Amino acid sequence: MTEAESLLWSKLRRKQLKDYHFYRQRIIGNYIVDFYCPQAKVVIELDGGQHYSDDGIKRDKIRDKYLAELGLKVLRFSDREVLQNLEAVLRHIWNNL
Repeated sequence: MTEAESLLWSKLRRKQLKDYHFYRQRIIGNYIVDFYCPQAKVVIELDGGQHYSDDGIKRDKIRDKYLAELGLKVLRFSDREVLQNLEAVLRHIWNNL
């Protein structure tokens, strides 16, 4: 896990948000998502620099569309957001559960 993933996981695991259970590195179809809450149908993706290239943006759009077609809501955050403003990230996740 990246530093940002480890930090966020420390706040998601053990049902710390609204008593919702999260999985990390979960396989959904042909993809491995960073974090998944089946109860809320929420996927959380943390994006490093490779996600901001033209190819990365295209791949993420295809992936997000596929997940949305399964009825899942995808929340994306940059690694920097997690490392610099964890409370805002957690509040956004909380509001989407």
